[in-house]
This record gives sequence, structure tokens and C-alpha cells, in this order.
Amino acid sequence: MLTSLQNPLVKQIRKLHSSKERRKQELFLLEGTHLLEEACATNHPLVSVCCTSGWQASHEQLWQTIVQKCDRALVVSDDVMKALSTTVQPDGVVATALRNYPMTDIGFSGLQIALETLQDPGNLGTIIRTAAAASASGLWLSKDSVDLDNPKVLRASAGQWFRLPMQISEDLRQTVLQAKLAQMQVIATLPAANLTYWQVDWQKPSMILLGNEGAGLSADLAQMADLNVKIPLQPGVESLNVAITAALILYEAQRQKICA
Repeated sequence: MLTSLQNPLVKQIRKLHSSKERRKQELFLLEGTHLLEEACATNHPLVSVCCTSGWQASHEQLWQTIVQKCDRALVVSDDVMKALSTTVQPDGVVATALRNYPMTDIGFSGLQIALETLQDPGNLGTIIRTAAAASASGLWLSKDSVDLDNPKVLRASAGQWFRLPMQISEDLRQTVLQAKLAQMQVIATLPAANLTYWQVDWQKPSMILLGNEGAGLSADLAQMADLNVKIPLQPGVESLNVAITAALILYEAQRQKICA
């Protein structure tokens, strides 16, 4: 059992808590049983895994599966596990995975979300989880947003991170233009819009534009939209959380599909 915090692998994994090191090492963290199960189910390449003896004893089959998929597998003490984890109460397993593994090509069809300058990892993870649940065909994220592989994003996605097609857009305006050229309707969420979100025909191929938590969509991106929609709010309520906004729209689209 590994007990030293000075072990080179332990030091390497701990560094992955930072965005800079994830980019440098081309690796990211997977924390917790559910994320490891999803990574294995979708055959995402794993590099290393560390677990406690208690976790190993209660997850023998998953442990054997993981060992066959990664280069290094170690049993570590509870203190080492706490140091490796970004959570206060880790459930006993942490792995590293390849960061730049090719993602599924999204194309321009179906129902998609494009997120501009999103900063909160919990919001992004929740949107990923909801988009997967509502049968979205893909998610685009502007490059100035929170890291797609931020540990909090992965946890908030509840494993759906591995199942929803996602891409980092180097130029979100160019991505939107490509969607329009592919005959997708582009719909911006704006508080002053004339249409409510249920007045749109979401059965058409559509791209939903959602902006930064504080500033919303930039003016030039909003101007590219074919339609603007709002979510009605009671007087005195300034706005909704961006993840809630995404959920309402995604499930209105799902409702229209089911009821068509």
C-alpha cells in the first residue's frame, strides 16, 4: 500500500487539480466510482488509477476492469486518497485519463447548445447532464469558458460527460455561422425578447445560444440569431440560473417532440 505523499505519481496526480497542469500533462482527473464506471463503459483511455483498500474490496470487478485499461494501478492509504482528491469526502478512487482524446464529431443537426464564456463548473456540468437527458445532439463551448475537464464539471455531469458529443469552439461566431449555413435555426436567450421559449418550433434543427452567468450573451453573437426568446419572470426577478434556463428550453423541445 502506498502511504507517502512524496511518491512521484501522487505528486503528479495532485498537480492535475490545476488547469495549467492538466494542459501541461495532457491528462485530467476522474474522481469517484460512477465516473470510472462511465469511463470504462465508453472506453475512454485511462492512464493511472489509485484506490483505497476498502474501495478495492467492495468493487473487485470494476477494479479488475480498470487495471486492464490503465498503465498503473495502486492501492493507497486514506490520507493519500484525500490528498489526491478535490472533494472533501472522496469515495475511495481517483484515476487519470487522456485529455485530448478525440471527441465525437457533432456535425450540425438536431438540437444543440452553444455556451459563451461560461465560468461556473457546476453550471456547465449540470447543462451537460441535462442536455444528455433531453437527447441533445451536441454541445459547443467557447474556448474562454471554464475547462471542459474541470473536476467539478465532471462530477456535476453525473457521468454524462462521456456520453454527450461536445466540442471546444475556437471561434463561437464561426461555429454559429456554420450552423446557419447547415440550415439550423439559431436561437438566442435574451431577457428583452418578444417571444417566449415555448413559441418556437423546436422540431426544426436548432442551436440554442446561452451566455455568461453575469453578462449574458455578447451583442455580436446575439445579433447572429434568427430568433430571440425569453423565459417569463415575475416582476423583481432579474434572471434565472443559466443551467435552469437550458433545462427549460431543452425539455420544451423534448415535449414538442413527444407530443408531435
